[in-house]
Amino acid sequence: MKNNLPPLLLAYVGDAVFELYVRQKLVTDKVLPISRLHQKATRIVRAGGQDNILRQIEPYLTEEEADIVRRGRNTKGRVPKNADMAAYRRATGFEALLGWLYLNGSQERLSELFALIEAGEEE
Repeated sequence: MKNNLPPLLLAYVGDAVFELYVRQKLVTDKVLPISRLHQKATRIVRAGGQDNILRQIEPYLTEEEADIVRRGRNTKGRVPKNADMAAYRRATGFEALLGWLYLNGSQERLSELFALIEAGEEE
């Protein structure tokens, strides 16, 4: 259903989904001052962090999910000056996937991917 939305719109929603996931995880892991929480969240949600996470979960993506990532990655958009272009594009693909899953009501699949991400953190 949400396949018709432009990848940048999917990424826009996916960015919010991932930010909320990260914030929720951080506040349930340990009580820290807001400034420390913000520092930790920023490290995770920046393009390089998302690129690493995408590399971790890519082998587990379905063909359709991989296609959404590809569409997001290949979308032309402005890359921030301080970001590596390849990492930023891959991060956009990751965000597009999360947005697509969220908008399609695939909460169970989002939970599965977030569990894979958490499992990778423990290694």
